[in-house]
Amino acid sequence: MNDEKTLEELSRGIVDIVSREDLLKKLSSGKKLRVKLGVDPTSRDLHLGHSVVLGKLRQFQDLGHTAVLIIGDFTAQVGDPSGRDSTRPVIDHETVAENAKTYTQQAFKVLDKEKTEIRFNSEWLKPFTGDQSKGVSDFINVAKNITISRLLEREDFKTRLAAGTPVSLLEILYPVFQGYDSVAVKADVELGGQDQIFNLLVGRDLQKIYGQEPQVVMTVPLLLGTDGVKKMSKSYGNYVALNDAPQDMFGKMMSVSDEMMYRYYELLTIENLEEIKSAHPMEAKKHLAMLMVEKYHGAEEAAAARRHFEQVFSKKELPDDIESFRVERAGKLSYILVASGLCKGMNEARRQIAQGAVRLDGEKVPEDIFFEPRNCVLQVGRRQFKKLTA
Repeated sequence: MNDEKTLEELSRGIVDIVSREDLLKKLSSGKKLRVKLGVDPTSRDLHLGHSVVLGKLRQFQDLGHTAVLIIGDFTAQVGDPSGRDSTRPVIDHETVAENAKTYTQQAFKVLDKEKTEIRFNSEWLKPFTGDQSKGVSDFINVAKNITISRLLEREDFKTRLAAGTPVSLLEILYPVFQGYDSVAVKADVELGGQDQIFNLLVGRDLQKIYGQEPQVVMTVPLLLGTDGVKKMSKSYGNYVALNDAPQDMFGKMMSVSDEMMYRYYELLTIENLEEIKSAHPMEAKKHLAMLMVEKYHGAEEAAAARRHFEQVFSKKELPDDIESFRVERAGKLSYILVASGLCKGMNEARRQIAQGAVRLDGEKVPEDIFFEPRNCVLQVGRRQFKKLTA
């Protein structure tokens, strides 16, 4: 494949590229490029939204380049303000460390492990902000070259300031920390979501200050969540995690609207969209759900997840593998929901009952009733069942 063709392939699905000419020059040099992606471990799970940019990183790997995956164990404690209308809560070090443990394992569901360099940005950012003489001088060198007016060019900052919403000094510093990552790993290309464009361009600025050739910046579209309203995020509860169980993943994909389904096809697969649109929407959605489960769990699990969905929801039958729970004494149904593991706590149990999501033998439960032990099937939502026994 010639360089122009390679550039065309790499640009497919890209929102921003700064600049095409620079990328073509880097590709034509014959150099093995260092392509950077940073992820802050603010939760335990990577989701399909992350897989969009991970897929682009894998594309570079397949062309022979090196993926530099930066786990932002330092920046996660600062909090990325991108796209936020309020200050992000600070996460403690222990939580970040626990979340980071799962990130690489999940990322390798998409990336080629042999062509991936894993780095943690606390490696250079702790000294960068610490009391060692070199760290202090580096921070001062950057601080004197990045102006407040430049940082306040961010649209989310301008919107929040105009609305009278506070913007912390820590949030203003976040782009500087992320930009310094590019200096530390000598990135040739940096990938990110389209809401990251400002942070990625700051990386170019800092590389110039340090005498490095500035990285090419490439952004991918944000994947909306299963609600079709907000970007996919665990904090919004509209996400499909790469580690979701096959049946859960299949069920979540089937909850996506028809309109959003085609967007998922575009961003998450290489399927021919025109052919997909000619199929019946229900079959197209089942095919999409199958593709996602097969990608992260294998063909056998995908087929089983489809059978389960069709048995429970299409044919209105109960699944064959419902777990049993023995109810030893009478009590409020909310207590049974928590004790059986169908709900995590009493508040969730009461909320599920109030929302009409709880059924006994298929009949909706109108309130938090007093339950006498008997043999029946307790259901929460569309996918959770327990066979209660006396």
